[in-house]
Amino acid sequence: MTGGLFLLSCTSLGTQFAPPVDCENSNTSIADAIHILNKVTIDNRNWFNSDGTDFRDLFDNTKLEAAVGNLFFRSINLTEAEAKRKRSRVTVNKLFRGIAPGDEVEPYLSQFLLVGNRGINGNDTVLKRTDGLIRYGSVRIDHRVRTATPCKNYMTTFPEWLDVQNGADVRGLETYTNGTGANAPYRFITTPRDLATYVHYDALYEAYLNACLILLGMRAHFDPGIPFQDPDVEDKQQGFATFGGPVILTLVCEVATRALKAVRYQKFNVHRRLRPEGVGGLIDRYLTIPNLQDGELKPIAPLVEALRNERLLDRVNQFNNGQSYLLPMAFPEGSPMHPSYGAGHATVAGACVTILKAFFDHGWQLPLGKDEATGRYIAYEPNADGSGLVEVLLEQPLTVEGELNKVAANISIGRNWAGVHYFTDYIESLRLGEQIAIGILEE
Repeated sequence: MTGGLFLLSCTSLGTQFAPPVDCENSNTSIADAIHILNKVTIDNRNWFNSDGTDFRDLFDNTKLEAAVGNLFFRSINLTEAEAKRKRSRVTVNKLFRGIAPGDEVEPYLSQFLLVGNRGINGNDTVLKRTDGLIRYGSVRIDHRVRTATPCKNYMTTFPEWLDVQNGADVRGLETYTNGTGANAPYRFITTPRDLATYVHYDALYEAYLNACLILLGMRAHFDPGIPFQDPDVEDKQQGFATFGGPVILTLVCEVATRALKAVRYQKFNVHRRLRPEGVGGLIDRYLTIPNLQDGELKPIAPLVEALRNERLLDRVNQFNNGQSYLLPMAFPEGSPMHPSYGAGHATVAGACVTILKAFFDHGWQLPLGKDEATGRYIAYEPNADGSGLVEVLLEQPLTVEGELNKVAANISIGRNWAGVHYFTDYIESLRLGEQIAIGILEE
């Protein structure tokens, strides 16, 4: 039903389009499949801490650059749509990051998913930024997420996969830890599975509302074009109800509903792209029922051959304990029961951060401090077990624009880590959300 809605305010849902999605044996779709299979088979690694497990051991070091470079676009014979999606040269340090300015600046996780506010007024020192607690009025929100049981994946056997495709309601059957250290009930986002857990249960605008609260708590500068920023003795008024905090907090949530309606139109009325788990099912049937290879599954032969050349089929089969070639999923219920393209989380991400970038000075530097000994800029990342935050030193400061772009990428790509979306779902949906937000701002 949502796909047929028409709004009388904001940009019309049927006038903003994501580019056509490619067929499953195209260069882009093959690259998407390689990308997601690499991700879901390493999602329990400590990816977000620079002193954690060195992820380079996951690849054949003698072919590292070739393996990484092939993750996104394997052919120079790109269509016009593929060429527009092509990103800069991917290295191991840029692996699985976003495409917007700031996404490739360390650390991987946006500070808006980690740091908190200080106390409720300028003299209240009860909280430190490294506590990871966001001030929400006089109460607080904790950045720590529930810790999922490590190395536990779902839909890795064909009967289990088929039950889900047939509508079995297995939501809420995932398990969590209640131990200590890395197995504590809650911890900072430390592994890709933690990020997948975040995007499993988040209110869709949650990360961006939190970012807004953090920025307001930091007293981040508004965009220079916002009026009523001079001292009260000069302006004689404040922009509280028109250009102040309440307006920003309202719009960053309101735009999420417009973005969701717009992307539903794209999902149901335009593209109807098969979810990654569905493609995984086709691959599994192709490999386990040989007489289908020259029949109805023949069109996916180029995809299967590409995955075989990357040695990903054996890797997935081993990851699934030899039971199948299915895509291992982070959620028992797998993907939502609507098409893959565009992505709801990514469209909301693009819309919400565009609202925030319109109100806040995008070049404003986050006041996280400098290291006195080296003069380098301080940022934070989770420690090895996620129990706290540790400093990392950067050559350049983190800005509002960069960290908002990064939190949008983190949340959107978090759905990729879970196995429910492709990389190109994220790219084009982010741009769609940006268009929706601009439509609201223009009003």
